[in-house]
Amino acid sequence: MSTTKTAEGRLAAARGALARVARGALPGVFPSAGSRLHPRSVLAEAAGLGREYVAPWWKKAGALLERHVRPVLAVVSPLGWMVLGTCVLLFGLGAAFGWAEARTAGFMAALLLLIAVGFVLGRSSYGVELDLARTRVAVGDHAVGSIAVTNTAAKPLLPAAMELPVGAGTAVFQLPRMQPGQVHEDLFTIPTQRRAVIVVGPVRSVRADPLGLLRRQMVWTEPTDLFVHPRTTALVGTASGFIRDLEGLPTKDLSSADVSFHALRDYVPGDDRRHIHWKTTARTGQLMVRQFEETRRAHLAIAVSTNTEEYASEAEFELAVSAGASIGLQAIREQRNLSVMTQQGPLRSETGRNLLDEMTRIDGRPQRATAVELARSTADAVPNASVFFLVTGAHTTPTQLRRAASTIPPGIRAFAIRCSFGTEASRATIGDLTVLSLGNLEDLGIVLRKAAA
Repeated sequence: MSTTKTAEGRLAAARGALARVARGALPGVFPSAGSRLHPRSVLAEAAGLGREYVAPWWKKAGALLERHVRPVLAVVSPLGWMVLGTCVLLFGLGAAFGWAEARTAGFMAALLLLIAVGFVLGRSSYGVELDLARTRVAVGDHAVGSIAVTNTAAKPLLPAAMELPVGAGTAVFQLPRMQPGQVHEDLFTIPTQRRAVIVVGPVRSVRADPLGLLRRQMVWTEPTDLFVHPRTTALVGTASGFIRDLEGLPTKDLSSADVSFHALRDYVPGDDRRHIHWKTTARTGQLMVRQFEETRRAHLAIAVSTNTEEYASEAEFELAVSAGASIGLQAIREQRNLSVMTQQGPLRSETGRNLLDEMTRIDGRPQRATAVELARSTADAVPNASVFFLVTGAHTTPTQLRRAASTIPPGIRAFAIRCSFGTEASRATIGDLTVLSLGNLEDLGIVLRKAAA
C-alpha cells in the first residue's frame, strides 16, 4: 500500500510540474508566477524529470534486454539472419505485388526457421571436467588433456556436440546418447611446435540444426592457460668458469663488517667491539679495529633484445629467447641474483617457473629501441650487476655492440651473444665486450666455456 501511494505521489508531482511548464510558470524560478519561462529553465526541468522518472525505467529495460533478449538473438547464426531477412523480404514482395511464388518461398523460409527451433530447444544438464595433465610444457613436448562429461539429469540425453577452443582453433567432441549418471571421456593432444601461451577452453555444449540456422551454446568450464615454454639446455658446470661467487666479489667500498679484510684503523665510538684487533691495540696502546672491503654476490643481468629487425629470421629470435632462458635457469639453480630485461621492461625471475612463464610471453616486433638502448636501460636498472649478458641477433653490427659496451659501467664483466644459424661457436672481443657467436642451442655450453677461457 505504501509503495502504491509513493508511486501515485510521484506521478502527481510529475503531472503538476509538466502543467506548470505548460503554463510557463514555476514557483521560485521567477518572482512572478505568471511570467514566461526561459527555454533553459524548461530544458533543465525536463532533464531533471527525465533523470528522476525515465532513467530508472530505461535502466530496467536495458537490464531485461541484456538478460533475456540478447541471449535469444545470439542463438541466430549469420546464415539464420540471412534466411530471416529473406523471409521478410519475400512476404513483403508477395503482399505488395501479389506474387504467389514470393509468398510460397517466404513460407518455406519461415518453415525452415521453425524446424530449426526444434533442434535447439530443451535443457541440458552436464557435469564437465577439463583436465590438462600439465599446464606447462616445453616446445616439442606432448600436451595431453581429457574431457569427462557426466549426465547429471534424471533422464537420458540425446547425442550432442562439445566444443573445446584451443587457441585460435576449436576441437569438436561428439557425445553419444547418455543415460543418467553415465560418464563419457575423450582424450586430446595439443600441438606445441611454437612458444606460446595457449588458452584452452572453456568447454561448451552446442545445439544446432543441420543447416546451421540456429546455434545454441552453453559454457560448462573456465578457460585454462597452457604455457609452451621455450626450449632450454642444461649448463651444469659451464657457468662456474665466469661467474665467481666464492666469498663475493670485493669492491672499493669500505665497510666496518664484512668478509674481505682491508686494514686497521683507530677506534671510533660506536664501532662494534667484536672487531677490535687486540694484539695491535696492546702493541700501540690505542684501540684499533678491523676495516673490511664490501663484497657483493655475483649478480647476473640478462638483456634479451625483442627487436626483430636485429634478427635474420623468427627462428633466430627463438634461439635468443632460449639462450637467455637457459642462462637464467642456470643462475637460479646456483642461487645467484638474477635480473632479466627486455625493451618492454624487467621480467619476473624469482623462480625458474616465473622466468620461463615470462619468457613465454615475450613478443618480438620491429621497434625503435635497439640493443644499444636495451644495454643502457639494463645498466641503469641493475647498477650492482657483476656479469652482464646481451642476447641479440646476427643483424646487430659491431658498431652497435661497441656502443652498447660503452654504456656498461666499468668493473662489470660483459658478454654479447649473437644468435645466427649456421655459424660455429666462436669468441671475439670488442673493447671490454666479449662477443660470442651462437648457431645452435646445444652449442651454448661450448660458447660459455670459450667465454671462460
